[in-house]
Amino acid sequence: MTQAFASEESEALSSEEAAAAASSCSREFRANPHPVYAALRESAPVCPLSPPHGVQTYLITRYDDARAALADPRLSKDMYGAIDAYHRIFGDSSIALDDNMLFSDPPKHTRLRRIVGNTFTPKRVESLRTRVQQITDELLDRCPTSGPVNLLPEFCFPLPLQVICELLGVPENERKQAQEWSATVAQTGFGPEARAKLEIAEGNLRDYLVDLCARKRSEPDGGLLSALVTAQDQEGSLTDHELVSTAWVLLFAGHKSTAYQIGNAVYHLLSRPDQKELALRDASAMNAAIEEIFRFETSVENSTFRHAKEDVVIRDTLIPKGALVQISITGANRDPEMFTAPNELDVRRPNVQATHLAFGYGPHYCVGAPLARLEMQIALGTLFARHPRMALAGAPEDARWMTVPFPAFRGLAELPVVLDPS
Repeated sequence: MTQAFASEESEALSSEEAAAAASSCSREFRANPHPVYAALRESAPVCPLSPPHGVQTYLITRYDDARAALADPRLSKDMYGAIDAYHRIFGDSSIALDDNMLFSDPPKHTRLRRIVGNTFTPKRVESLRTRVQQITDELLDRCPTSGPVNLLPEFCFPLPLQVICELLGVPENERKQAQEWSATVAQTGFGPEARAKLEIAEGNLRDYLVDLCARKRSEPDGGLLSALVTAQDQEGSLTDHELVSTAWVLLFAGHKSTAYQIGNAVYHLLSRPDQKELALRDASAMNAAIEEIFRFETSVENSTFRHAKEDVVIRDTLIPKGALVQISITGANRDPEMFTAPNELDVRRPNVQATHLAFGYGPHYCVGAPLARLEMQIALGTLFARHPRMALAGAPEDARWMTVPFPAFRGLAELPVVLDPS
């Protein structure tokens, strides 16, 4: 099963077949999850799963339920509170990297979010605009125009990686190695068979970030990481563990999600010439198209795990205390009860920025959303302005999507295009 246009119409799946597919995270499901989510929305919107890691899990797929669950304090993000389940899924290597605002509840989350928010400000993000444009131009200057080029490694990944590394203050000669370790985490997935690779990559990243934070403490450079080293609020500064873990989540999530999202956007616009034409009318139209693509094919398919701190009933389904909960952002963003013709990409869809859940909802709304939007706007606007006749190097239905079990992101395995078909 390929993604492409197969995802535009739901296949006839029973709830049992859909639950089995989501539980197994098979290659077929990974290549095209949309029919499975459609079947679950219809017949099992709060679906108990039996994934290979063996921890009882519930998957939420309807928009209203997903939005409420993202802000429900009964569903905890503090995975240390479900440490046995955590160990079974991730092993031991992730613990030191998950002491951050993404995996915490109030009041700790409130404190960490406030410290990060006071340093990772909209003003700091906006100050990057000129540099993001410069990096974009330099990368496109190096891309060959006479033959097929895989945009993922040549453009989609190096752009947000360079931006987040410059924002944090990662030295240029150390970025490639950090990217390789991050890629192992993103592309290996979180299944039991992947644990050994994850432990090595995460251990290397942890050791590197400990050293980098120490260097920023002794030789501050004005970057975001230096600011976090010295940042304090009324409750004090970040602990050493919190600092390293915060650096990790900003580095990892700060470029992987955007890289895959740029690729998803290019693919879908090139697959639909009518939508591309509408998106390219002006900057406002492109910004609207970007928000619709966030809804239509977000790179963050599911939320990170939550666990029920008490028995929770959602849509007449009991989620028992201690069970894990995942929220399908992809499923919710294609809920026909919320979005008209949700399986159609409509770049003129009204009010989509205010409604899609690509950046989450509630206290854990993505702190990096302004940076992701800035990068998407400059990347896509510049790419299509410089190469208006760009085309996919193959048929849209032949696109290959990542099919590794339990991946961190939803994205293409490759994106071959011809920048100048003439």
